[in-house]
Amino acid sequence: MEQTFEATIEKRDKWYIGWVDAVPGAFSQGRTIKEVEQNLKESVLLILETRQELGSKGVASKTLKRKIQVQI
Repeated sequence: MEQTFEATIEKRDKWYIGWVDAVPGAFSQGRTIKEVEQNLKESVLLILETRQELGSKGVASKTLKRKIQVQI
């Protein structure tokens, strides 16, 4: 199955940085736009595979979910 995600890419000095808002944690960088796009594809794939793997195992009995506050 193939999915399409929107990536945001910015030029910062000699590097391009990019992220995918729809996939928290999908960040990357590269020297070229093509490189950062490829890196983002790998990042998204790894995150989605990990989510699927963890989801199929269920929630461990000692897993806690807590709300935390961060002052920014």
